[in-house]
Amino acid sequence: MAGDRRHRNPCPSPGRRGQGKKGGVQAQALGRSRGGFGTKIHAVVDALGLPVRFMLGPGQQNDMAPACDLIRGLKAEHVLADRAYDADSLCDLITEQGGEPVIPPRRHRKVQRSYDRIAYKQRWGIEGFFAKLKQWRRIATRHDKLAANFLGFIKLASIMLWLK
Repeated sequence: MAGDRRHRNPCPSPGRRGQGKKGGVQAQALGRSRGGFGTKIHAVVDALGLPVRFMLGPGQQNDMAPACDLIRGLKAEHVLADRAYDADSLCDLITEQGGEPVIPPRRHRKVQRSYDRIAYKQRWGIEGFFAKLKQWRRIATRHDKLAANFLGFIKLASIMLWLK
């Protein structure tokens, strides 16, 4: 049976054929959420609303999951975020880096910590960044299948925002 083509080049079973070089579902950064099947863009912006760092995650991923990795190594006097980022680990990291967390506490916290309400009003920067980012149709509708390509266009749009 030396000439049998089935045994000359063994390939993966039919169930493994779709998980080749491109990586399958992990390479697409897609996941189910309440809004449907999509991707979350996690971002850090400066005081002017210009992007500093960002990463992609599946739609069902919690907002807090990549937060510590995003701000690690960044020095800031104030770090503004909404209630979804109210976690002791994030606040401790911000304090270790010499900043002040301006994050309103969630309602179910036993100890409600204080925050600067006036500084919190400057959170428009991140909201404005996402509004500007969604003006790019390719990003707003996620035309790219692979996360690397999608992230590349997010980087391109961010460069255009920095150049304006």
